Amino acid sequence: MFALAARELGYRILVYSPENDSPTGQIADDEFSFHYDDLDRIRDFARSVQVITFEFENVPSATTEAAVAIVPVRPAGHVLHTTQHRLREKTFLQQNGFPVTPFRRIGSLNDLQQAARDLGLPAILKTASFGYDGKGQQKLQAADDLARAWENLRNAEGIYEAFVDFEKELSVIAARTFGGQISTFPVFENTHANHILDVTFAPAAISPALAAQACELASGISEKLDVVGLLTVEMFLTKSGKLSVNELAPRTHNSGHLTIDACVTSQFEQQVRAVCGLPLGSTELRSPAAMANLLGDLWQPTIPNWSAALEDPAVKLHLYGKAEPRPGRKMGHLTATAATVAEAVERVTRARGRLHG
Repeated sequence: MFALAARELGYRILVYSPENDSPTGQIADDEFSFHYDDLDRIRDFARSVQVITFEFENVPSATTEAAVAIVPVRPAGHVLHTTQHRLREKTFLQQNGFPVTPFRRIGSLNDLQQAARDLGLPAILKTASFGYDGKGQQKLQAADDLARAWENLRNAEGIYEAFVDFEKELSVIAARTFGGQISTFPVFENTHANHILDVTFAPAAISPALAAQACELASGISEKLDVVGLLTVEMFLTKSGKLSVNELAPRTHNSGHLTIDACVTSQFEQQVRAVCGLPLGSTELRSPAAMANLLGDLWQPTIPNWSAALEDPAVKLHLYGKAEPRPGRKMGHLTATAATVAEAVERVTRARGRLHG
């Protein structure tokens, strides 16, 4: 989707990925299919382009260092270094005065037991690295859960987070240019199923004052982290009406996919503009909109009936070109626009429901 947006703006696209025939590679001008630790190949790739950006943040530091010696890398390696590790991320937020739930580093069962005494139960235990869509997360209800939870970590570094009694999850995508221009998209409201984003809609069902506060929070983090590109800030709205930052993602985000059909400028075009030094586009929401994820589970027992989903002319289908549908794997999404958020949500969920009758 980023490559398609870049193509519309006249850019040629090269992609570097350990996989061959990746979704981007299918439409790119050239595809480098090598591991991230092959630094000679990384340098060859960097010499072939004018700027490098990312589709996800778990890229080794050595990779970005090799590339940035040749060509601009946006966002910079320090942004990836911070956001690819939950402890570094939470520490950065805490030290800079942004609202986060209390947390502790976990390196032993004793650390875990002490954190439970300090921060209480229930709580969430996460791996510090390589976690998304609920992977590497455990909910702890009582002291009896601690030993099993530590065993499940398998000696990996962990982070213990005090439980957040939240009313809803929100996300804000902020774009920032090299010159410091910042623009935010409307606040998205997200619902999950099995820890994976299920449905997103915009505008979020919150007050204008709270929406402004959420956008200000995302802008402030983007500026403090010195992001050039996009930064998604996932946050909780607590039942007491406060915002608490959950996670950061220095890239386009699943919750922002509806911007393709609902906003003047999509998040993907905005990323192109930000990393290529163009002025940022309007993020105005043309109408209320909703998105429903399509996971690999929907390919069972048969291929989904796409025609049935598209019976509603307000529904748009986006498939990503991934070769293998697996349970829990994001294969595409549906979006719908409507006069109200409720109507958009109903349209998109009904369309998904028609995929198998």
